[in-house]
Amino acid sequence: MALTKTQFGYRRHPDQDRGAANIAEHAIVVVGAGPVGLSLAIDLAQRGQSVVLLDDADRIGEGSRAICFSKRSLEFWDRLGIGQRMVDKGVVWSVGKIFHGDSLLYQFNLLPEEGHKRPAFINLQQFYAEAYLVDRVEELPAVDLRWRNKVTGLEPHNDHVVLTIQTPDGPYRLAAQYVVACDGARSSLRQMVGAEFTGQVFEDQFLIADVKMTAAFPTERWFWFDPPFHAGRSALLHKQPDDIWRIDLQLNRLADPAVEKLPENVRPRIARMLGHDKFDFEWISLYKFQCRRMNKFIHGRVIFAGDAAHQVSPFGARGANSGLEDAENLAWKLDRVLRGTSPQALLESYHIERSAAADENIRESTRSTDFMAPNSHQEARLRKAVLSLARETEFGKRMVNGGRLSTPSVYDTPLSTADADSWHGGPRPGASMPDAPVAGARGEPMYLTDAFIGAGTSFALLEFSNGAAPELPDGLGTIRIGGKGGLEGGFADPTGLAARRYDAEPGAAYLLRPDGYVAARFRHPTRAALDAALARAAGHN
Repeated sequence: MALTKTQFGYRRHPDQDRGAANIAEHAIVVVGAGPVGLSLAIDLAQRGQSVVLLDDADRIGEGSRAICFSKRSLEFWDRLGIGQRMVDKGVVWSVGKIFHGDSLLYQFNLLPEEGHKRPAFINLQQFYAEAYLVDRVEELPAVDLRWRNKVTGLEPHNDHVVLTIQTPDGPYRLAAQYVVACDGARSSLRQMVGAEFTGQVFEDQFLIADVKMTAAFPTERWFWFDPPFHAGRSALLHKQPDDIWRIDLQLNRLADPAVEKLPENVRPRIARMLGHDKFDFEWISLYKFQCRRMNKFIHGRVIFAGDAAHQVSPFGARGANSGLEDAENLAWKLDRVLRGTSPQALLESYHIERSAAADENIRESTRSTDFMAPNSHQEARLRKAVLSLARETEFGKRMVNGGRLSTPSVYDTPLSTADADSWHGGPRPGASMPDAPVAGARGEPMYLTDAFIGAGTSFALLEFSNGAAPELPDGLGTIRIGGKGGLEGGFADPTGLAARRYDAEPGAAYLLRPDGYVAARFRHPTRAALDAALARAAGHN
């Protein structure tokens, strides 16, 4: 893999030289330097917070692992300054095809409309994503990334947490106002707070093989039910950068993992699928579907995110993308609480919103699993009937579930202000902002997501100008959309897509949260209405 740096040396930190009675104190400690922990640390640093980021390893993780990153994740990474690098390296795709046997059932396009800065998905090996995030961290003095620092003890207190950390030089301790556990599915911090996962582990096993080969397959997601090369099971094919292809094959639930992982046993399966054996293995792994989560994502001053908080099956690209949504949801709330501009109760909305999102992902993953690996004769008969119907009917196609792809969460949350006006479209409160093309004051092409970044890191008001502007609360960023001819200090909507996607007439406005979600919307906002919605979104009500 052509990365500038994959292994990082341990460095002794001055915190380790403090005596037992004089341990270092920090505002935020993030545990786990995977995509979620790294992204969270960068977001917090860009908001002006100092972060200690601990990882028990000293290198970028091996193997592709997560590969599908969604449009929403790319927009988040744009705000962190590394979205374009991800897209430049990644394989862009939006089309998926579903096969039954050797025939095409149907195909779908996840982003059929134009006018978005980012594609529906990119495929990018997780080690690339992590490496680019580490490069960004190294540009930010506010992030103190400490490799080979393993948390081995946790002492909770009312207003802080004391961690014991093991290093090659021995243990040391430090205190943090908040600890965020991003340490993965086998989270040691989850065990330290005495929390467990609840949910379901499915018995069916799946083989992952990343193979290097030259192939003329298009950059699409191909999924098979009962293919001729893997009778009675399912299969998946995805392209990655560097001529690497991800192949998932469903196995018998009684298969011996140690035997199935042997390259000499995997090779014939892949050769049957591809029709040749001119490939090399990059990575081989087995997994079982797990659809589980913690009952509470917040335990005192310890907050859980990503796989440490919830697990879903890899089909549907819901794992890494939902973890990144955790990070963007938490960062602005933690920042405001530490600054004293929002009460600590704002953090409870993190659990409310992200646990509901986890439940949604778990439901969808469970449905996918039940469809791909029926547990009973009746479920198998139902699947057979659905696959037959899908050849001829639209409703049959909608019932097929080969791992429906991740979509942004929509929050039913106390931070939202309910609509008081009539709307016929546009994102409702609790939904993420849709993108659209705009033009700057000099006519330069841009996107709404660019304008949102330019509005700052706090709340922003997206206004569709009618020649007048409401009196705005202090500190509120603005994105003002004028007419087709442009607007001094604002943006034009040359295609009209922005207005259509937001169901906006002149005078309409959307209050956007710091994570790009809609907090409220108004046909004609007043200062009083804006103040009330802003207070609610900031956790003061």
